[in-house]
Formats: sequence, structure tokens, C-alpha cells
Amino acid sequence: MTNRRTLLKATAFAALPGGLALPGIARAQAQVREIRMVEAGGLSGDSIEAGYIRPFTARTNIRVVRENPNPLGKLRAMVESRSITAVLFELGSLSTAIAQAAGLIEPLDWAAINPDPMFDEAKLPHAFGYQYYSTLMAWRSDAKPLSNWAEFWDVRAFPGKRTLPDNVTLALPMALLADGVAPAQLYPLDLNRAFRKLNQIKGSVSVWWSAGAQPPQLLKDNEVQYAASYSGRVAGQAGISLTYAQGLLDLAYFVVPKGANPAEKAAAMGLLHEMSVARNQATAAEVIPYTGASPTLEQLLPQARLNEFPTTRANKDAQVLGNPAWWAQNRDAAERRWQEFKLGL
Repeated sequence: MTNRRTLLKATAFAALPGGLALPGIARAQAQVREIRMVEAGGLSGDSIEAGYIRPFTARTNIRVVRENPNPLGKLRAMVESRSITAVLFELGSLSTAIAQAAGLIEPLDWAAINPDPMFDEAKLPHAFGYQYYSTLMAWRSDAKPLSNWAEFWDVRAFPGKRTLPDNVTLALPMALLADGVAPAQLYPLDLNRAFRKLNQIKGSVSVWWSAGAQPPQLLKDNEVQYAASYSGRVAGQAGISLTYAQGLLDLAYFVVPKGANPAEKAAAMGLLHEMSVARNQATAAEVIPYTGASPTLEQLLPQARLNEFPTTRANKDAQVLGNPAWWAQNRDAAERRWQEFKLGL
């Protein structure tokens, strides 16, 4: 049980990261002994615990309770019922754009967060980008190496079975990159062109995966020789090679549900600060090879394993960031086309 006297003392002098003391925030945090967050679970959730929650609780004596899973529908239900049970909610980039457009989330108090330096796309008015991940090309190490999606599509020069995601937001950009579209010209997506390209490879795709654990297992079992996979699932895995070239780089965000308790929100801003600290991000990356938004993180990562992490300079520059705003406006039409495409598999 948190000692109230200790909590009051801690929040009075360490209400904000970096030694800043704003009395209003300190008073708000002093009222809070516990906050709840909804996150994705698994190793990602364990990395949040190790890298961010532990230093936050040590500094403030505020307990953080993790809950999962984290569908957008749960956030919507919270806000519409005016029963906000968690002050921080993890969302993918597309869900974040949808939630903001629907008025489900509040602006963050960036002055209270007082973040260390962050990449621009991670620092949004309504969302804190805390973890980068990639969907990239991986292959059995005894297969011919790949360097771009055009080669992934070239089943004659690179023979073998493939696995691709049963996910329209991933499959369409991959297809267009394979068809020669420059990364800077991807959006707005040309749906007709993308589906024509998907039709060219569908006969060599033995599994359209829906769970991130599938691609590495399919590769290890030699059921496929080439895979599109989440980077954290294949990085550092024996017998599997990968490249970040033309990888699809994405970002998971934390948001505050509209109507959250002000005192809990004030406390949560301190936890978000911990997520901006490079040394904390390095600790989180020891649990799972995804990375935070600090431009200085690379120097703190294991130098012999830099190719495993999505935001080292070499890997980040080689990838393509998505366009969540486009997807928020066009996802329904694209999904209808996707379901029609799957009927022909």
C-alpha cells in the first residue's frame, strides 16, 4: 500500500520530470495513489513495466496497473458511457487518427510531460508515440537474400513460398512498393494498381497470416521461405534473416480518453515523460526489440545488435512511414476491396 506521506512528499518536489515543480500539477498528483493504463500486453507490456513504470513509481510512489487488450471499441465504450477506468490507452497510428477525429481523446499536456527530445511524428497534440515497430521482409537464412519488395514478388528469381499479412493496411503498400512506386509517392494509394499486383503473387502465398507469431514459425518450419513479418518477431532469431529496406515503419501511441479524471491525467503526464527518456527506452528494448522515440537512443542500444532495432539511423532512413490520416478516411473502401480479393484466393 502506498504511504500517503511519502506520496505527498514525492509529488511536492518531483511532480514533473527533470526537476520542474508546478504546484498545480504537484497537488493533482498528490491526490493520486494509482493510475490504470490499457496496453497491448505480451512482451510489449512487459517492456513498459521494465522501462517506464518502474522508474515512474520509484519517483512518485504512484502505482500503475496495466490492463489489456486495447481495441478502439473499448475506448469508445469508455468515453460514451462516461466511465473512464484507465487514464492512458495504447492505440496504433490508424486507431489514434480515428479516435481523434471522433472526439474520443483529449489533448495532452505537453508542458507537464516536459519530454526529452523526440522524433517529430511521435509528438502529436493528442498522442504520445512511445514505440516504433516495423513490418518487413524476412527469409530463411538458407534462402536467397532480398533487398526490396519487387524481389519478394519475383518468385522466379527468388523461388519459394511466401506469407503475407491478412491486413489491407500492410498488404497494399507492400504491393505498390513491389510495383515500383517510390516511397514518397505511395499516398494516396492507387487501389487498382495495388490489387493488380497482389493478384500476381497470390498463387505463391501459402498463408495470409493474422497473428504476429505466425511468420517466424512458418519460416522455422520451412513451410514458407519468405515472409512479411513484424520486426520484433524475427529480429535476432536463429536461422532467420531480415532487412529493413522498404520496411513499413509504424508507431504505437498513448492517448488520454476524453473525460479522464484531471488528477489522474496530471499523474499520467509524468509517466509519459519517463517514456521519453532514452535510457528508459533502452531498458524497454532489452525486453522486445522495438524502440522509443528518442533520437539519441541508438548509442545506448547493444552495438552488435543494431540491425534488430527499427529506429537506428540506418534502419529508420530505409523505411516508409505510413499515412494514418489517409487510412482513416479511406479504410472502409479499401477493406471492401480487400474482402473481395480474398474471395478469389
